[in-house]
This record gives sequence, C-alpha cells and structure tokens, in this order.
Amino acid sequence: MTSGDPVQPPRRVDRAGLVIAVLLAVLAVVLVWDARGLQSAAMYGMGPEAMPVVVASGLGLLAIGNFIDALRGNLPARESADPVPVVLILVGLALLIAIIGIGGGFILATSALFVTTSAAFGRRAILIDAIIALVMSTLIYLAFDRLLTLSLPAGPLERLL
Repeated sequence: MTSGDPVQPPRRVDRAGLVIAVLLAVLAVVLVWDARGLQSAAMYGMGPEAMPVVVASGLGLLAIGNFIDALRGNLPARESADPVPVVLILVGLALLIAIIGIGGGFILATSALFVTTSAAFGRRAILIDAIIALVMSTLIYLAFDRLLTLSLPAGPLERLL
C-alpha cells in the first residue's frame, strides 16, 4: 500500500529561471570586464575597480543560486504581469533623460521621474506628488551643490537658487 504521502508530480526545469540565471551571469561578466578598464589612481589599497567586482561577485552568486533552483524547479510561481507600471516607470526614465538633454535641469527631471514612479505604484495624487517631488529634488540639489560641491545638471530652476 502507500505510506500516506500524496503522489507529487515530478518537478520541471524552470526555463525562465535558467534564462534569468544566464542573464545575471552575463551581467556579472560584463561588470568585471568593464572594471578592468578603469584607471586606478590609488597608490595603495582599493581603487575604483573594486566595487564593480564586489557587485559582480554578488550577481554571480545570485546567478548560481537561481540556476540551481531553476534546475530543481524550486522557483516560486510567477504572478501575472501588469505592463502599466513598467511603462510608467520607463516613461519617467525617458522624461528624465529628455528633460536633462534639453537643459531642463536636475530638479524638473527628477520630479518627473518621481511623479511617474509614484503613479506606477498606484498613487493618484499627482499634484501633491509633484509638490513633494519639487521640494525633495530641490533639497537634494542644494545638498549636492552647496554642501558636497558636486555639480548636477542645471536648468532654469537651478539658476534661480
């Protein structure tokens, strides 16, 4: 007779998980390859090439773990995808690039990204989000510009400050 355990169907290899594992591994290799080309001005210790290698190591570990889980069929079932949030975030990134490209500056560009991202997460208070974004991005701009003396893309609002 049976031992009381229900018969479980054999687990199948998760092809999407394998693809993700390969993409993570490729990204890790690209990071290491790119880090090799960085010029190091450090006399001793670590130079700028150290951090990409650390990130690549983490990506490599994730790739290995994902590969093993995909072969075993241990990856969780995927939820159905809603393309609207992804499109909104991509629109925000495109706006960020376009606004900076035409000279709109950091504050307006970052505000556009903030508003579209908050909309992607389901928030519909666009006017409030725009006000929050303008205040936060202005404070961030001032912190970088005045306190850290690092320059961010300047536009008409930044010139008023």
